[in-house]
Amino acid sequence: MSELSFEQMLEESLKTIRTGEIVTGKVIDVKEDEIVLNIGYKSDGIIPRSEYTDDQNLNLTTVVQVGEEMEAKVTKVNDGEGQVALSYKRLAADRGNKKLEEAFENHEVLTAKVAQVLDGGLSVVVEGARVFIPASLVSDTYEKDLTKYADKEIEFIITEFNPKRRRIIGDRKQIMVAKRAELQKELFDKIHAGDVVEGTIKNVTDFGAFIDLGGADGLLHISEMSWGRVESPKKAFKAGEKVKVLIKDINGDKIALSLKFPETNPWKDASEKYAVGNVVNGKVARMTDFGAFVELEPGVDALLHVSQISREHVEKPADVLAIGQEIEAKVVDFNEDDKKISLSIKALQGQDEAAAEDAPVYSDEV
Repeated sequence: MSELSFEQMLEESLKTIRTGEIVTGKVIDVKEDEIVLNIGYKSDGIIPRSEYTDDQNLNLTTVVQVGEEMEAKVTKVNDGEGQVALSYKRLAADRGNKKLEEAFENHEVLTAKVAQVLDGGLSVVVEGARVFIPASLVSDTYEKDLTKYADKEIEFIITEFNPKRRRIIGDRKQIMVAKRAELQKELFDKIHAGDVVEGTIKNVTDFGAFIDLGGADGLLHISEMSWGRVESPKKAFKAGEKVKVLIKDINGDKIALSLKFPETNPWKDASEKYAVGNVVNGKVARMTDFGAFVELEPGVDALLHVSQISREHVEKPADVLAIGQEIEAKVVDFNEDDKKISLSIKALQGQDEAAAEDAPVYSDEV
């Protein structure tokens, strides 16, 4: 046994190692902040916590056990205390760099968890090697806040590989653009004008809302949001809401949407509801010098000309009417083709006077 021990000692004394070499050893001791390896050399190898992980709070005894075999990279043959300085982290980074180089050459799509959200982009780690994805290459649309990507797994490709300058650049945008193009083709292959589809409101502007249909965006113009008037799209819709819309028109890659469904068209039975002679109720919606426009229901407005407001002379509608005022009037003209209805309050006043004149007079005399 002593002879064998001597042979081992002799072999270890003759063995040489070099900085940068990869060695394999058995864990003979683990502390919270360092790992001791028997690497078959005259001195043991030491892996400090900083050379095992970026997490300086990690207790190494929770991840490494005595008796395990480990590979590590030699960083110093003599660390100043007669031991060999080793790095597990650098070995992992070297192997990660090799994987990244192959992925760069083969245009391979990689998947990794976001390690850090930085001011200028995202940092991901692939087998110990860091990849930087600039903010402009994170998505196919501008994103001001990248914090939502923290700790999430994302797909990307390597577009620049220069480990000597520590410049390894990833690109997620290319993948997003390619996927959107594929989804866009699938969408345009199956949709037609007249279809009703569901989408998600992506962005709301003063003139309308852009709706994600799953592959392409469609525009819901303010004029198509309702049969009635919509004063502010931003008050009517919010980003993220689901909405069912009618595809009004497809022109190239542009999709025009509408919420004016034919079955809800208020003019569908307007000829009966607003026939000449009918007495109707409405709300004053807006006024001009020549008359007031009265909303009979959303999508159906009628003109109350200034000459038809009263039997007495009215200079301007605003002198006797107010926006939002409820009025009762008689339909004096109905033009379905032009969608025009004319009203008269004066006609009702004439009826009231005639009715009063024709009413019987009751006497108190017996």
